[in-house]
Amino acid sequence: MLRTPRPRLPRRRAGARAVRQRRCRGHDGGFLCVPGWLCGWAGSAPGPSPLALMTLTRNRGAATYAQTLQNIPETQVTTLDNGLRVASEESNQPTCTVGVWIAVGSRYENEKNNGAGYFLEHLAFKGTKNRPGTAFEKEVESMGAHLNGYTSREQTAYYIKALSKDVPKVVELLADIVQNCALEESQIEKERGVILQELKENDSNLTEVTFDYLHATAFQGTALARTVEGTTENIKHLTRADIASYVDSHFKAPRMVLAAAGGVSHKELVDAAKQHFSGVPFKYKEDAVPVLSRCRFTGSEIRARDDALPVAHVALAVEGPGWANPDNIVLNVANAIIGRYDRTFGGGKNQSSRLATLAVEHNLCHSFQTFNTSYSDTGLFGFHFASDPLSIDDMMYCAQGEWMRLCTSATESEVKRAKNYLRNALVAQLDGTTPVCENIGSHLLNYGRRIPLEEWDARIAAVDARMVRDVCSKYIYDKCPAIAAVGPIEQLLDYNRIRSAMYWVRF
Repeated sequence: MLRTPRPRLPRRRAGARAVRQRRCRGHDGGFLCVPGWLCGWAGSAPGPSPLALMTLTRNRGAATYAQTLQNIPETQVTTLDNGLRVASEESNQPTCTVGVWIAVGSRYENEKNNGAGYFLEHLAFKGTKNRPGTAFEKEVESMGAHLNGYTSREQTAYYIKALSKDVPKVVELLADIVQNCALEESQIEKERGVILQELKENDSNLTEVTFDYLHATAFQGTALARTVEGTTENIKHLTRADIASYVDSHFKAPRMVLAAAGGVSHKELVDAAKQHFSGVPFKYKEDAVPVLSRCRFTGSEIRARDDALPVAHVALAVEGPGWANPDNIVLNVANAIIGRYDRTFGGGKNQSSRLATLAVEHNLCHSFQTFNTSYSDTGLFGFHFASDPLSIDDMMYCAQGEWMRLCTSATESEVKRAKNYLRNALVAQLDGTTPVCENIGSHLLNYGRRIPLEEWDARIAAVDARMVRDVCSKYIYDKCPAIAAVGPIEQLLDYNRIRSAMYWVRF
């Protein structure tokens, strides 16, 4: 489904040379050449009449939304002997994205090695046993490729965007990263300083700080309470042995997906995977298969008051469903009804979101956003806003009022609008080979299969106002929320007052 609202943006590891696009001689720049007179350059031959242009435009847009969904290429999946899954979506493009998605993240860490996965991500692109030092980066750059990676609470990914002809080489490089990361002591000490500096910079991003606090209080005492980056103390003391043990324990073939999208042949991808990934182990030492413990949700709060800051950041959430729960669709529709807002948006009071209209009319906040962050067996469903110190109470009152309205009186008209918005967001996020590749890898880890857009569309179409009211009542109404607040938050009411606004006394 939709991405979670607080993604950590991947860092670019290696640059690519720009590819020169052929342009029409008649253009003065800014447009790619298109065949014939459609480019607008008259040339030596006369162009068609305006009526012909209008007819052509209508014909080009004749495909319906439903037909477009049906014509999306099929995702092919093959499982190797060691359990590693190979999945691809082939489209006739000159480029492709190939990556390895692994079911491991900070949730699989403990108090002692928290941050090991994030540390490993930094080291993964600093050379392997077969390609030491700068030789690895030069090999990537010689292909004109982009190499990226990220680590989250339940997933780790490394992926490369390159020309389609380089697929076998890309698979070889990814296999080398996963199986033969060098973990040199000199690089470990160098990256240790880099990560410590990043942790300092993260403290200035109050949105990220607020969401980390929200996880810490909502899932207190469990693995999901820990941050992806780890603590400063852990980063200072993690050793090569700690990181190597993390890799040996979790980098197993059944927990990996080799995904590809773009100009790739599935047969070629499978052949390359058999050649380079067959050595990935699938057995655990002493059969000690790691099992995720249940992460309980606790209604609670964390307040980090700092009156020197100009803006208050507040996040409120209830426990949401896991990835595979069908209620996610309905909750995403509910979030689309509430919408999102930023002062930079146009529209003023004429926005479709009732909460955004109130925010504009009464100057309630600088911005707000809804989120539905899912994990394998639980999640966080809520909203976050940034406001002036004297507007916190009013903004919280209006936001909780919108939640209660969804539970009691959501209408068919706003549900219809939200469904159309959700359809658009669903399709728009798959623009390009990299988002499609990430979608394939994440789906196979989260759902065990790639759910086609046609099925998502059918699930969205089945939602009506009654479902929104029922599902929102199930997760929101009279539930204990988790609250995280940072900044000048003196006006944020007591937890019991906020809890009392999670239901209405109705006669």
